Amino acid sequence: MLHIPLWRRLFVWAVCLAGLLLALPNAFYQRVERSNDAEAAIERGLTTQELEFEAGLWPSWLPDGLVNLGLDLRGGAHLLAEVQVQDVYATRMEALWPELRDTLAAERETVGFVTREDGPEGELRVRISEAAGAERALELARGLATPVTTLTGAGASDLSISMNGTLLTVQLSEAEKAASDDRTVRQALEIVRRRIDEVGTREPTIIRQGDDRILVQVPGVGSAQEVKDIIGTTAQLTFQPVISRTSDASASAPAGAEVLPSLDEDGIFYVLESAPVVTGEELVDAQPSFDQNGRPAVSFRFNPTGARAFGEYTGENVGALFAIVLDEEVVSAPQIQSAIPGGSGIITGSFTVEESTNLAVLLRAGALPAELTFLEERTIGPELGQDSIDAGKLAAIAGGVAVIVVMAVSYGLFGWFANLALVINMILLFGALSMLGATLTLPGIAGIVLTMGMAVDANVLVYERIREEMRTAKGPARAIQLGYERALSAIIDANITTLIIAAILFTLGSGPVRGFAITLGIGILTSVFTALFVTRVLVVMWFERKRPKTLRI
Repeated sequence: MLHIPLWRRLFVWAVCLAGLLLALPNAFYQRVERSNDAEAAIERGLTTQELEFEAGLWPSWLPDGLVNLGLDLRGGAHLLAEVQVQDVYATRMEALWPELRDTLAAERETVGFVTREDGPEGELRVRISEAAGAERALELARGLATPVTTLTGAGASDLSISMNGTLLTVQLSEAEKAASDDRTVRQALEIVRRRIDEVGTREPTIIRQGDDRILVQVPGVGSAQEVKDIIGTTAQLTFQPVISRTSDASASAPAGAEVLPSLDEDGIFYVLESAPVVTGEELVDAQPSFDQNGRPAVSFRFNPTGARAFGEYTGENVGALFAIVLDEEVVSAPQIQSAIPGGSGIITGSFTVEESTNLAVLLRAGALPAELTFLEERTIGPELGQDSIDAGKLAAIAGGVAVIVVMAVSYGLFGWFANLALVINMILLFGALSMLGATLTLPGIAGIVLTMGMAVDANVLVYERIREEMRTAKGPARAIQLGYERALSAIIDANITTLIIAAILFTLGSGPVRGFAITLGIGILTSVFTALFVTRVLVVMWFERKRPKTLRI
């Protein structure tokens, strides 16, 4: 009558063992964290004896997932950035000018000479010399417009074009500006996320706020400036031919050339051809590495188009200097020793290992589409987070002790079965959070403490039902069986309603609210499992061994 098959018992204990293994790394948090960080650095291409030692601090055959600590527990940086979406308008007009000029120049007999005039940023103004050709110029310009590629702007043109005498004015339409703003913020959000993820920061929060703002929360960093240094750099990379090298900062550049300073050599400037041979847009990979002298460097690789242009130029200019320019500074200007047909190379300079890693991250992530203005920045010290952890520990210990005492006094040995199941419940909860890579916040700790109190509810329902069945003199074995069977519906109903609330909080909430919902939801599932399966196995194993005539419950 009171029997649990062996396979079901083995399944229950296997789940408990799996939860213990998954939760185990959290008991050695700092050691596992250092090991994971070292392994991530090795995967990014950095290999040193120190990193290999750190990577070996935790056995590779054991799970290494951790419950990540949120910003309020670990400390870190909080940034709110505004994307200057209007920067893209001017860039679009600059890109449109050559096409518009060539289109109008093809009809020179009708529109006359074409000249560009100064105008507000984001507006393209073109003057034609023949007033009689105004209508034709307007028609040609409108032929360059394309439909707006959004549902809200469907049917609208991307350009707003007007003609006033001989002055043609072109700017983005309102529908295109709205679509462009959305694309720009999405692109900036993705690049910011890629840059921070590439550095290896654990569980950052990077979300869009409003129409043109991005919220960035990065736990574990020392200051907000560190994050700004990563996400605020434009990383505009070009490879340009060198005309000459000079120490004169005021040296004049010939037409089609520019003078840029050297990044490593103080007082040295390079006169470069303005048109680059290849740009960072054609870069497909960049990794930190070391040069032939063992100094930190960055290796790179181009796509087929960039590789072909790079190979042709180096083949035709052996012996010449070739500048690698990052954000209008010459990182290095090596001499071309031979043709480089493979489309790969190396950037050398006075880098530290950290600087070469960060540079590779920036090059891989690409340039931001528009400037970011930081409206708010806060650095949360780890001391505040430690105080929160200590307070959470105290609350958890106090709550746990209170629950254990009440259950032991109220139900005796059966209460201790429930207490053991409570410990297993906490292990399963942390194991699940570790497996999911969830982030634990202060509200999340509140969810755990609440789970501890709720975890014994199901046991209380079962035990009270067993008491009632014992009063009908059905015998202890039958009372236990009926107690679990008849309490099941009440347990399921009570926990499903709470689980629905947790799902709503997770779906509609954000940040700390979602952290609370995650711990509460997982806690409900583990509580039901331990109450219906773990305690039942414990009770049945005890009953099979003792065979009591009555139950002291």
